[in-house]
Amino acid sequence: MNKAVCLRFDMPRSDCCSDSRVRGSSRMPGQISPWLLLLFLVGTTHGCLQDPSSAYKYTGIVCRLTYPAAAVLNEKTTKVIEAAFQHARYPSMQGEKSAGLFGKVSYGLENLEIYNLSIGRSDFELRPGEGIGLEIRNVSAVFSGTIQYGYGSWLVNVGHKLDFEIETQIDLGINPKLYCGSSKVAADTSDCYLNFHKFRLYLEGDKEPNWLKKLFTDFITFTVKLVVKGQICKEINKLADILAEFIQDTAANFLSDGGISVDIGVTTTPVITADYIESYHKGLTTYLNLTSVINASVFHPDRLTENRMLYFWFSDDVFKPLIAAAHQDGRFQLNISSEDLKTLFETNLSSTKPEYVTQCLSESASAELRVWSSSVPALSSSAAGTSVRARATGELRCGSRNEPTLSFQANVTVDVTASYADKKLFLHGKPRQISVIRAELPQQNELINDEAQVEFLREAVEKIGIPKVLSVLEVEITRLMDKQGASLFDIIDPEVLHREGYVVTQMDFGFPHHLLVDFLKRTLQ
Repeated sequence: MNKAVCLRFDMPRSDCCSDSRVRGSSRMPGQISPWLLLLFLVGTTHGCLQDPSSAYKYTGIVCRLTYPAAAVLNEKTTKVIEAAFQHARYPSMQGEKSAGLFGKVSYGLENLEIYNLSIGRSDFELRPGEGIGLEIRNVSAVFSGTIQYGYGSWLVNVGHKLDFEIETQIDLGINPKLYCGSSKVAADTSDCYLNFHKFRLYLEGDKEPNWLKKLFTDFITFTVKLVVKGQICKEINKLADILAEFIQDTAANFLSDGGISVDIGVTTTPVITADYIESYHKGLTTYLNLTSVINASVFHPDRLTENRMLYFWFSDDVFKPLIAAAHQDGRFQLNISSEDLKTLFETNLSSTKPEYVTQCLSESASAELRVWSSSVPALSSSAAGTSVRARATGELRCGSRNEPTLSFQANVTVDVTASYADKKLFLHGKPRQISVIRAELPQQNELINDEAQVEFLREAVEKIGIPKVLSVLEVEITRLMDKQGASLFDIIDPEVLHREGYVVTQMDFGFPHHLLVDFLKRTLQ
């Protein structure tokens, strides 16, 4: 069985439907069509707007993360905090203090490292209109390094270089504020503090220093605290920026493939309530240096609930140019070869199969049916599903002759609903209207006007063609999702809800551990 499906998400054109072109048109994929220009209208680019409500109409995608989801993510916060402590680079430092009888005490610390790190627990709260409150309690760590110190006066002049270690017990507080930075969600973690419940500096492991060492260590303890706090908070701020960018880059890659990309830059600052965090994204498709425009989105916060952990809201205005670009790129083509074709035509149809179809399937070892979208599919969502309207063209080829045995065009309208289970996408189609607008036998140069033959083609499109196309789309979209990493997520009881002008996916989830691992690998390189 040899079938080719031009949903070419990861293969060049030469590997898929290499003998196909966009029939009925002189344009090849990669050239701009008038249909595409209509969908990719030139418009004003909007940056981050101050008022979220004024940004709704420019928003194509919304992500709502509810409190239970934030709690799941908080469970992994300690891993990021551990990375911040371990990855922080503590600079060498020098200083001096006056010590009365001993004159001035000068010191220098270098090679400061951390080990024996452990973290107790992490608590958080969502603060409406402000940000997120994080408290990391019972952080225990030992710092080690080398210290040089000296003191001198007219009575004495002494210098030393010793190894040291610092035992600490710390509570860490961070109050991140989310904002719109360079069209991305960014986190300001400058409100960061460390409370030291224990901070003991020992020279050469001396747990009971003499009065002179104790005097000296008291001098520098305060300075070392400031350095540790500054470097830890600096590293946390850097990690927060890297993590935010990593997540958004991962999301952008998930929605992009080949020459088709989706801009998920934010339209306004995220909103934080006591129950959820909500971010607003453009969802603009770019193809052949053209970018779509969204300026009449129907989003409003009451479109989403707070019963599930994670929500994604998609405007139809995201899908329309995305589908138009896929059509223009020649991705909606399907070739069905002999054995598969014979199996499909075993479907029980009420209308009589024409003799030329029977003869082609029985006598030709190389029979092939080629089907493609010959117009840009139109899309609109409602409670019944997402209605897809397209013109499909098909050719039945028997043997090696250049001209097809049968050629036909049909206008098709199908209500499609989607579901996701066992890491697979499922598409369910309910044909609403099918009309055969042209059919001919090219080898005889003969139009088909016989009602019985036209009805056979209509029924074959409904009962064979649509289910076959949807089944192939299921496999190909699932493959694309897997390629982008969807199968690595622990998605629990996902639902896809179709509404007037938009689609909502809602789900619970387990934390995608691989994301944390990938992030920490990137950070610690």
